[in-house]
Amino acid sequence: MPRLQYGQTTIEWRFKSEAKLKRHYVTVERGRPVLLRGPLVGVVEQEALVRRRARWIREKLALVSVPQTSDAIITGSRLRYCGRTYFTEVRHVPDLIRPRLSFTASRFVIEHPDAARISPSSLRPLLLNFYRERAHERLLNRVRHWERQSGLQARGVRIRVFQSRWASCDAHDVLEFHPRVMELPASVQEYVIIHELCHTVAKSHTKAFWALVARHMPDWQRQHEALERAAFGDAL
Repeated sequence: MPRLQYGQTTIEWRFKSEAKLKRHYVTVERGRPVLLRGPLVGVVEQEALVRRRARWIREKLALVSVPQTSDAIITGSRLRYCGRTYFTEVRHVPDLIRPRLSFTASRFVIEHPDAARISPSSLRPLLLNFYRERAHERLLNRVRHWERQSGLQARGVRIRVFQSRWASCDAHDVLEFHPRVMELPASVQEYVIIHELCHTVAKSHTKAFWALVARHMPDWQRQHEALERAAFGDAL
């Protein structure tokens, strides 16, 4: 793996070719080499690009090398969304009244009025609100899609926080999804939706129920196993 020396800092990087990008981007993450991505270039050109950003890279490396404790999320931490973990940048913005969280295509950005770090207890409601917004955008549309595909019909869809469940179908055939379903890979999200839609026909996990699930998702067992490995365990 190529590297260069910038003062007392050794910068090691890996290159990822992305033809769709028109320029080159540098990402610094905890415990990983610097990532340089963009149009294909040779090692000499890569080094020139890294050297051009070397001062910025050194500053970011110093930030992410701060020991990470269990009670602080800092720049370089990673947060989960749709089956992946994303680089997180924590910015100190003194003029803010309260912390806020945003998400781009490749990273979370947390702005905090007190420091360039945030505790899990302060982050939790921000992340839950983010998941809730994305769940309203995606899950409701996917339920409608699967209703059309399967012929199964729910009487309503809600986003709701449960203590230890990913989702449910109540006695009135209203489907409810925990916002944290948005942590799961898209294929597992689809399985959760199909699972709950099938409960509009069969409330219990009978052979007939699983046969109905298999009719609409032949690889349901693989998705179910992935769900069992997730944070809530066997939540359905």
